[in-house]
Amino acid sequence: MKNLKEKPFLKFLNLLKRAGVSISNERELCERLAEVSSWHYAFATLASNGHLLGIRFRASDTRVKDEDIQRAFISFQFPENFGTRFTANLHSVC
Repeated sequence: MKNLKEKPFLKFLNLLKRAGVSISNERELCERLAEVSSWHYAFATLASNGHLLGIRFRASDTRVKDEDIQRAFISFQFPENFGTRFTANLHSVC
């Protein structure tokens, strides 16, 4: 079994955080992503419905870098336009 530090989803989450995304209950998110083989699908589901588990994505106090968020989704081969929807939801959160 791979060490948790070697999991691709951790690299992806770090890219999001560097782009200005704050993740609430990141530990729960990581545990759930580590349990599945298709972490892309699990991430998409948790990004949409994770609030029930305390998992939320918000713009951090620093300026959010939309282009960097888009690059992260593209480089980790998420479905087309998912990064755009994620960013739009990120900006719509109060």
